[in-house]
Amino acid sequence: MTKQEKLLWSFMALLLVVLFLLSSTDLIIKEKKTDIYPVSIIISDTSDEYYANFRKGVDKAAEEYNVDVSFITLFEKGDDIQQMELLKREMDDGAAAVILAPAKPEACAKALDNMVLNSPVVVLGNLFPNELVRSSVSLNYEDEGKKLGQAIASEHSTSLPVWIFTQGLDYGYNREVYDGLTAVLKASGFSVGLYEKKEIETFRKVIEGTVYPDSKEAIIAAIDVESLDEAATIIAGSPVYGNYIAGLYGVGSTTKLLKQLDNGVIKGLMANNQFDAGYTSIEKAVDALHKRQERDQIILESYYINKSNLRESKLEKILYPID
Repeated sequence: MTKQEKLLWSFMALLLVVLFLLSSTDLIIKEKKTDIYPVSIIISDTSDEYYANFRKGVDKAAEEYNVDVSFITLFEKGDDIQQMELLKREMDDGAAAVILAPAKPEACAKALDNMVLNSPVVVLGNLFPNELVRSSVSLNYEDEGKKLGQAIASEHSTSLPVWIFTQGLDYGYNREVYDGLTAVLKASGFSVGLYEKKEIETFRKVIEGTVYPDSKEAIIAAIDVESLDEAATIIAGSPVYGNYIAGLYGVGSTTKLLKQLDNGVIKGLMANNQFDAGYTSIEKAVDALHKRQERDQIILESYYINKSNLRESKLEKILYPID
């Protein structure tokens, strides 16, 4: 092999090495970079136990929109002050957008007005006036209460009192549900009693009071998912209570509650499409961080569910979404 040929082969080998190094360091063939958007979801509870279908919708949208989701719970249920501190922490730590399920909507809205927000906010509830709250995903809460009241009025005599169970009227949007419910019940002629959970045994004592010391029948309407879950668990725990609770109604559609409905412990409940709520909240968060939208409020429909329509195709898709 001549010296010239050796030089040529050496040059070719060197060229191959250079080309390999260039390609492996992404200088020639550039891979398309995918932007990942960090979005934090701050709920008003200490656990995500009641957010199963919501999270399915979140996960689906996060996959489609390249979102890295942080799901944040509170140390103490309904603590709006801590919720605002967490919102500030998430923004300071780089959240591109925050989705907020306000523990106490009025207090949270006022707090946001006094904060410097580095990222857009999407509210799970009624739209706040703050301009950086770009969107909301909500229900017509008062209408939800009215639908529940209409169902109770159509199925029971006004001779029975209706006892309303709640974690508190200032928690979430319970007051609006309560206003709609009581407006219908009182107009129909029912007597109404309100029981806010002030201690661990509040609901159990009220239910036990139907049996001891004086036996009396009553209807229970639990206007938030936690209260409905607790009331159903208490009633299911003793066949005696079923003889005195003429009907248990409420708001919420977890798998556990739907089983209680199917088993006859719960007579009827209000449900909405939690999968859509989760999906839409992520979609709106991505739109907001790209500034692709005007401020808007998405209002989801509420449905009254009882044992007779539980298996309807349309409702099954809402209540049991596929991952």
